[in-house]
Amino acid sequence: MLTSLALIFLIGLLLGSVFQKLKLPRLLGMLITGMLLSPYALNLLDNSILTMAPDLRQVALVIILTRAGLSLDINDLKKVGRPAVLMCFVPACFEIIGILLLAPYFLNITLLEAAIMGSVLAAVSPAVIVPRMLKLMEEGYGNKNSIPQLILAGASVDDVFVLVLFTAFTSLATGGSVAVGNFVQIPVAILIGLMIGIIFGIVMSLFFRVFHMRDSVKVLILLSISFLLIKLEQILQGIVPFSALLAIMSMGGALYKSYEVVAKRLSLKYTKLWVAAEVILFVLVGASVDLRYALSAGLNTIIVIILALIFRMAGVFFCVFGTKLSMKEKIFCMIAYTPKATVQAAIGAIPLSMGLDCGPIVLTTAVLAILITAPFGAIGIDLWYKKLLMTDKDQG
Repeated sequence: MLTSLALIFLIGLLLGSVFQKLKLPRLLGMLITGMLLSPYALNLLDNSILTMAPDLRQVALVIILTRAGLSLDINDLKKVGRPAVLMCFVPACFEIIGILLLAPYFLNITLLEAAIMGSVLAAVSPAVIVPRMLKLMEEGYGNKNSIPQLILAGASVDDVFVLVLFTAFTSLATGGSVAVGNFVQIPVAILIGLMIGIIFGIVMSLFFRVFHMRDSVKVLILLSISFLLIKLEQILQGIVPFSALLAIMSMGGALYKSYEVVAKRLSLKYTKLWVAAEVILFVLVGASVDLRYALSAGLNTIIVIILALIFRMAGVFFCVFGTKLSMKEKIFCMIAYTPKATVQAAIGAIPLSMGLDCGPIVLTTAVLAILITAPFGAIGIDLWYKKLLMTDKDQG
C-alpha cells in the first residue's frame, strides 16, 4: 500500500507538472497516471488502495467542497437568484433529454436504457469545477455578477438531482417501480442537507469563539464532522433523504457567514490539504477507467456524448437567458458546466454489476465521457476565463 501511495504521488505530481508546463490542466497528467498504474494497464496499484478508492475519492471531495463553502459568501448567492436554482437541475434535464433522443438511434438501446445512460452522464464534476471557480474568485474574475458562485452552487446540487434519477431508472430496469416519492426526495434531500450544514456551521462558529485552539485542530474537527455527516447519510438511506456533501459545503458557508476571519484562515489550510487530495482523487479516478471499454467504443458513442453536451450547454444558456450576464459570460458558463469525472467513475459500472443488458455500453460511454469532457471543460475554463470574464478592476 505504501509503495502504491508513493507511485500515486510521485508520478501524479510529475505528470501533473509536465502538463502544467504544456499549458494544460494538471488533472490530465493525474488521470493518465491513474490509467497507467491501473489493473487495466501496468497493474502497479495494491488491491488495498483499489478497495479504499471510493472512500479516498470521497475524502478528497470533502476537502474541496469544504474549501468552497469556506469561501462562499451567501450574499453573492442571493444576488444570483433564479439562475442558481435552475442550474441545479435544468442542464442535467436537457442532457438526459438529448440522450433519450440520440442514444436509441445511434446505439440501438431502449428508451429506459437511454435514461439510465443519461442519468450516469448528466452529473458534472465538482472536483474539476470547484477548484477552478475558487481560483476565479481569488483572482477577481466574474465576481460582479457572481459567476463563479453561480457555477459552484449548481455543481454541488446537480449531483444530488442526477443520483436520485439514476436510482429511479435502475429500479425500473430491475423490475421495480418508481413512485412520486422518489422525485420528492430531491428537494427534501437538498433542504435537509442545507439545514443540517447551516446548523453545524453556526455551532462550530460558536465553539471556535469559546474554545481557542490552533487552526490545524479546527481543520481536524471539521473533517471529522464531515466524515460523520457522510456516515449519517448512509444510516438514513431509505429513511430520510439527505445530501451529506451539500451539508458539508453549507457548513463551510455558514461558518464563513458567522465567523469570517476564522473561515478565511481555515480556507488556506484546506488549500494546502487539496495539494495532496487532488493527486489522490484524479489518479484514482484514472485508475477506475477501463481502457478496454474506451477502445471498444465506436464513433457513434463519441457522437452521442458530444451532441448530448451541446444539449447540456443549451440548458445552461436557458438558465442564464434574460439575466444581466453579457454574452461572453453566458458562453463561459456553458463551457464551465461541462466537465465530468467523479460521479461517472463512481456509478458508471453499477448497471453492469446489476446484470443489465445496457451495462457494457453505459460503462463504455461513462469512461469516454470522462476522457472527453474532463479535459474539454478544464482546458476551456483555464484558457477562456480571462477572455470571457471581467475582473473586479475592469468593472471598477
